[in-house]
Amino acid sequence: MLLYLARHAETVYNAGARMQGHMAHTPLTRAGIAQAEAMGAALAAHFGVRAADLDLWASPSGRTLQTMAIVAEHLGRDFFTVVTDDRLLEIDVGRWQGLTYASIVAEQGPIICPDARAFNVRPPGGEYYPAIAARLQTWLATLAGDRTALVISHGITLRVLRGLLAGGRDFEGVKLAGDAPQGTVFRMEDGVETAIHVGAGQGGMRGA
Repeated sequence: MLLYLARHAETVYNAGARMQGHMAHTPLTRAGIAQAEAMGAALAAHFGVRAADLDLWASPSGRTLQTMAIVAEHLGRDFFTVVTDDRLLEIDVGRWQGLTYASIVAEQGPIICPDARAFNVRPPGGEYYPAIAARLQTWLATLAGDRTALVISHGITLRVLRGLLAGGRDFEGVKLAGDAPQGTVFRMEDGVETAIHVGAGQGGMRGA
């Protein structure tokens, strides 16, 4: 299986530094729409007519589907061929969902490792990296080995998935790949990761 992994574009929660987690369906900003347009144009140029044969996957979150709708139009693909899977959702941030980073830090202190640019505190009532890795491993096991797929998912989820596929730093029980800006697309093949488009969005933890 040849995978192209893309991080969704900027949302209103990202811009406002609020926690989205896995269930907050927040829309793209105008900057996010521009990022999705750039992703679509880059992928259309990369695939050309081969785009017709891609398997399209997305997290069922509103922000990933809005990004995918724009990308699919660039690729000349029917949005209704996109397959969604809950295992591609973002980290469940539990009781943090909807809160600003500032309010969380004010209540309980720092929650992000500055080196890894990732949570070093388990979200209360949420999940942590090993659980994300476990659900992604079950998703990977369902893929057909001779297909090429484009997947639009989330920052933390994709860092765990990229770590499973190509390695990364040891962090909180998983191999965690490096951070990447919103709108970035990676090509993953035989344990090698290549960025084919670097997004113009924010990196790091901005509303998960």
